[in-house]
Amino acid sequence: MPQLLKSLPKATRIQTLAIGSIVVAVAVMAIKYVAYMKTGSVALYSDALESIVNVITAIAALTAIRVGIRPPDAEHPFGHHKAEYLSAVLEGALIIIAAIMILREAYDAFLNPRTLTEPALGLAINGFATALNAGWALLLIRSGRAWGSMALAADGKHILTDVVTSVGVFVGLVLAALTGWSILDPLLACAVAVNILWTGYKLAIESMSGLLDERASTEIEARIHRAIANNGAGALEAHDIRTRHAGRMTFIEFHLVVPGDMTVAAAHEICDRLEDAIEADLVDADVVIHVEPDEKAKPDAAIALNNEDGQTGT
Repeated sequence: MPQLLKSLPKATRIQTLAIGSIVVAVAVMAIKYVAYMKTGSVALYSDALESIVNVITAIAALTAIRVGIRPPDAEHPFGHHKAEYLSAVLEGALIIIAAIMILREAYDAFLNPRTLTEPALGLAINGFATALNAGWALLLIRSGRAWGSMALAADGKHILTDVVTSVGVFVGLVLAALTGWSILDPLLACAVAVNILWTGYKLAIESMSGLLDERASTEIEARIHRAIANNGAGALEAHDIRTRHAGRMTFIEFHLVVPGDMTVAAAHEICDRLEDAIEADLVDADVVIHVEPDEKAKPDAAIALNNEDGQTGT
């Protein structure tokens, strides 16, 4: 599939995978429910229950992606990119809800132990669904990171929790079938629920960081600094550099100090050169530069610029 999508625009690729997530989630949910019906296992029931959340979050991710790619308008001059973070927060919350529902079902199984029926067939059916989920989750995470889509990556991470659940269920049911210890079924469901709670918590925290305008990574900021240093010939220094992420976009702001007698046209040419260099190095970047005269210099907190003669500005 990645090869087939390469020829499409990035926005179309992201939406195609988001639609595919809905189809896969519905299919996996149906397959897992069949496995539960065959065995009566509370762990398999919990596994199927989490798949219902997968369907909801896949729909939420598609909605967020479609909203996020809308261009800026009069009411949203900076675009709609943060819609993807809202989707990721929702997914984290739904993961936590699913874990609580699983714990409730496991508690009931503790009080009323259940005898497993046709465990081999149920495991085979669930194993097929797990393989399908694992492949799709890895595709979403890899594509989400490569294309800068928080919603796709979050959906992939959520599906991976489903894969962990399924693997744990497989181990537990095998042990329960071999030993006859039916209590392993609800115990495993509890362990998986705790893991899901932790994953949901981490996902929600990561998404909240984006909503709160967390700065770009150290690696991205280093690339920005290099682009400024190597393409600012004619200016004196750059300081007060600020970055933030919003979905696929990286917003960059900084002050550029130029000689006080430089013309507006010359300063504008330098700004254009810097913007082009940064946006060429960082896909989906938005750069804002504030030009200042030399008396506004801050040498102790500035990036020195390489002049055309190879020397470094102050």
